[in-house]
Amino acid sequence: MNGHQSSVNSQPSSVNSHQSTLFINNRYMNEIMPIYVQIADKLRQNIHQGIYQLGEQLPTETKLAEQFAVNRHTLRQAIALLKTEGLLRVDRGRGTFVAAKTIRYAIGKRVRYNQTLKTQGLQAKFQLLRVLEVLADDAVAKGLEIPCGEPVALIERLGLADEEPISVGTGYFPLKRFPDFLEPKNIKFLREQQSISQLLQQVYGCDHIRRSTCVSARLVQPQDAKWLQIPLNQPILLAESVNVDQAGNVIEYGVTRLRGDRMELFFENNLIDD
Repeated sequence: MNGHQSSVNSQPSSVNSHQSTLFINNRYMNEIMPIYVQIADKLRQNIHQGIYQLGEQLPTETKLAEQFAVNRHTLRQAIALLKTEGLLRVDRGRGTFVAAKTIRYAIGKRVRYNQTLKTQGLQAKFQLLRVLEVLADDAVAKGLEIPCGEPVALIERLGLADEEPISVGTGYFPLKRFPDFLEPKNIKFLREQQSISQLLQQVYGCDHIRRSTCVSARLVQPQDAKWLQIPLNQPILLAESVNVDQAGNVIEYGVTRLRGDRMELFFENNLIDD
């Protein structure tokens, strides 16, 4: 099929709701609107009407091309258009999915993960993955500004938004500063309150202030891919943070891996000190 293919029209029918029909009543618009735009319009309409739900996989390119009586190149143009609009995402090797709404997370002075999700109408939840004592390697020692080999507490958590995994965060805390950090009562507090900031404040009278954050992009590692439920070839955002107390002492070095298809980071400046 070549670039001069005519507009595709389908007669209305009562077939199941996932079968797309493509027709535009205005004949003049049919003549001037590229076919891939017409297809994108129909798919967009299907998404807005809930025919394709958030996170749902669309039919294969072959099936969609057959439905709209076009070649796969034209179909891919329509998919690419909706991808740029943020309505679809394409997972290599898996298929095309309806993209969920992007979550905006502010990188500011305060560490307010739960509050950020709540303001966007999402329920924040954490699942503890690992809780253990380890010896600081070079990266952790540098982040915490402690000698290499010093014992630290490792807390690794899976972050969820409305039960969907969106992040894996590993936090390291100096046991010299918090010798009982891994005591069962503190882990119980963390499970119940779902907040490291609250644990630090209520148990240790310690503020939780972000001193610096470095963000980079990379391919997801196998274990994180399983936790985040994404394919191995998908890029993620990696944020390395150093957090301090009210006196400026380093209390946490954190490494958080966030789904690149769901999370959007933005940096904000506090114009007034709080």
